[in-house]
Amino acid sequence: MSDKSDIGRRSLIGAGLAGVVAGAMATPAAASTPPASASERLKGYSLPLSAKGTASIVQAPPWHYVGDAVGVEFWTTPEAAAASLPTGLTPDPVSPGHGWAIFIDWQFSTDNNDYLDPVRSQYSEFLIFQDAQFNGTNVAWCPFIWVDNDASMARGWFQGFPKKLGAIHQTRAFQVPGRAAPVVGPGGRFAATASTAGRRLAEAEVTLERTAPAIPALTRPIVNLRQFPRLQAGRHDDPAVHELTQSILANLTMANTWVGAGSLSFQHVPGEELADLRIQRTGVGFRGSLSYTVNDLKILTGPDAR
Repeated sequence: MSDKSDIGRRSLIGAGLAGVVAGAMATPAAASTPPASASERLKGYSLPLSAKGTASIVQAPPWHYVGDAVGVEFWTTPEAAAASLPTGLTPDPVSPGHGWAIFIDWQFSTDNNDYLDPVRSQYSEFLIFQDAQFNGTNVAWCPFIWVDNDASMARGWFQGFPKKLGAIHQTRAFQVPGRAAPVVGPGGRFAATASTAGRRLAEAEVTLERTAPAIPALTRPIVNLRQFPRLQAGRHDDPAVHELTQSILANLTMANTWVGAGSLSFQHVPGEELADLRIQRTGVGFRGSLSYTVNDLKILTGPDAR
């Protein structure tokens, strides 16, 4: 387990999270240019475009999110962590191998009250953040992420999150007391699991001890790799898009965050590399709620970088 004073320091860093994540690497708005698809008669933000424009798997931003998160701090070997970094990111020399495993139960909406259609607006997610640096700035790199909703997967690809389909579950808490749910308070125990293709990927458990000012896993700007390959013969190794991106989380709010002891394990699954981040030790676990809006994206590398 990690030193408790270090855990507290990490948690306190999160108090200024909104400024760190949304503004630390902010960029001015790009000049308005006519859309490339201005002459397309079919409508929509994403495929499938259609006559009315309502069939798109993802509707246009803003995208609003709210969710409950359970996570555990862990350390892999510095070598394994470095091997997962893309070109343009380097290991954090202060915290090599440090990362977070996070399970989130989400509800999503655009400005059209999509949450009133819960079968489409609710989904779950499991992801990894690793400490890294971009041009000397501390960032959180997301090498792996799984979701159970096709629209969430598409929104992730547009941002650079490498989303794959999976099955994710976590212990729920409710306003009414009862023996079927833990308390969100001292002694409350929460568990979470993730699987893909019918095989268990990861499992975690957290026992809450004390409150924290913010979710400790979210203290750095989030950096992803956005890539769209080509299918033309002879150009398979020349992607149409290949760029590092920074997530912009507007109006980021966190509430009711608790931290405590955490346990975590990764299992080997054919066709996956999560278990290559071999866990050396675990640290703090947490449970908390968050919300934010996505309406923008910063491009860090490539022709559109600013």
